[in-house]
Amino acid sequence: MANACECRAAARRRKGGWNPFRAGLKSGLNRPMGHIHPVYAAMTATVFDEMSGLARALGAINLGQGFPDSQGPPELIAAAARALAERSNQYPPSGGLPDLRAAIAAFYARRQGLQIVPEHVLVTSGATEAIAAAVLALVQPGDEVILFQPAYDAYAPMVRRAGGVPVSVPLSPPGWTYRAEDLEAAITARTTLLMFNDPLNPAGTVASAPELAMIADACRRHDLRVICDEVWEDVRFDGIGHRSLLDLPGMAERAVKIGSAGKIFGLTGWKIGWLCAAPALLTGVARAHQFLTFTTAPALQWAGAEGLALPDAWFAARNAAWASSRERLRAGLAAAGYTVLPNAATWFLCVDLAASGIDLPDRTFSERAIREAGVASIPVSALFEGEGPRHIVRFCFTKADDVLDEAVARLAAFRETVR
Repeated sequence: MANACECRAAARRRKGGWNPFRAGLKSGLNRPMGHIHPVYAAMTATVFDEMSGLARALGAINLGQGFPDSQGPPELIAAAARALAERSNQYPPSGGLPDLRAAIAAFYARRQGLQIVPEHVLVTSGATEAIAAAVLALVQPGDEVILFQPAYDAYAPMVRRAGGVPVSVPLSPPGWTYRAEDLEAAITARTTLLMFNDPLNPAGTVASAPELAMIADACRRHDLRVICDEVWEDVRFDGIGHRSLLDLPGMAERAVKIGSAGKIFGLTGWKIGWLCAAPALLTGVARAHQFLTFTTAPALQWAGAEGLALPDAWFAARNAAWASSRERLRAGLAAAGYTVLPNAATWFLCVDLAASGIDLPDRTFSERAIREAGVASIPVSALFEGEGPRHIVRFCFTKADDVLDEAVARLAAFRETVR
C-alpha cells in the first residue's frame, strides 16, 4: 500500500500541480553543473591537458606531458599488426588474455624475483583504470587514504569519488625522502589505505630499502591496504633492480601492485595496464573493473605478451637509449644555468628554480616558458594537494636529440630574461 506522501505526490501530478522541471529547480538541476557530481563539477582540466593543448596551439616543444616522440618498438608494432590480421578481434576475457597474464607473471619472476601466478593478474585498459578499479573496490565512504605528495593528479579525485578522504603526507626536494614521523602523524583510526608510487613521478626518485621497510612496517602495524603504483618499475637508471612493496614480509595479502606496458615499452597510447593481488583483494577489484572497461583490446594484449618475453638485453638497450636522452637534457640544462635535481628513474628531470636563481613560482615559469620560449613543462605544484614547493618544474627527456637540443637552446635564452 502506498504511504501518505506517495498518495499526495500522485494527487499533485494528476491535478497538474507537480512539475518535474520545477522540482529540478529546488534540487539544484537549474544551477550550472548542478547535475554533475561535486568532485567533477569543481574540477578544471588537468595540467597535462592544459600544457599539451598550449603546446599544440603555439607550436611549442612539448617536454611537459610524459611520452616518447618515437613510433615505438617495431617488434611490438609488428606483433600488434599480426594479431589484428590473424587473431580474434572480439571480446577477450575480462581478466585479460591468458597469454598476457602468463607473460606478466613470467616477466616479474625474471626481472624482480616475484612468485606471482597468472590467476592473480588482472589486465586493465591502462594503469589509471587499474588504480580506479582498486580505489573503487577498496575505499568505502569515510575511509582516510594516505597520499604521499607530490602525486599523480588522478589519485585524490578517485579517492573522493569513492567517498574517501585523501590525507596528504608531503615530501620535500631535493631528496623527496619518506619520513616515518610524517607517516605516523597522518595515520588515524579511520585510515584504511595507503597509495604508494615507486619510482616516484614527478620526482624521478626511488624509495630506499629502509624506506620500503618503514612503510611496510606501518602498514602491518596499522592494518592498512596498499595500492602500489609501480608503472615506472622497469624505467630505472640506478643499476638497482626494482623491489615491490608487495614483496616485503606480510605485504602479499595487503598490497595491489600496478604495472604498465605503456611505460615499459614507451607505447603510452596503447593503454595496456595490469594489477597483481592476492585473491581476497583481486576478486573485488575485478568486479569493479568489469563495470569500468570490462576488457582491453586483444591485439594489443597479444603484442604486449610478446614484448614482455623479449630478452633482458633488449630492455637494457632500451634503458640505455633513454639514459642517453636523460644525460643530454641534464647536461644541456646545467650548462644553461639550471639546477637539475638527481634522477634515478622515470622519463623526467626536475629543475629547482630557486636554486637556479629564478625568482618565479613554478606555474608562472611554465606559463611564460611555453609562450615566450616555446617549451612546455609541468609545474610540480600542480601535482601537490595542499601546501608544497612552488619552485620545481618537470621536463620529459624521451625526445629526439635535435628536439632536446632546440629545447635547451630556447630555455637558455629564456633564462636570460628571467634572472
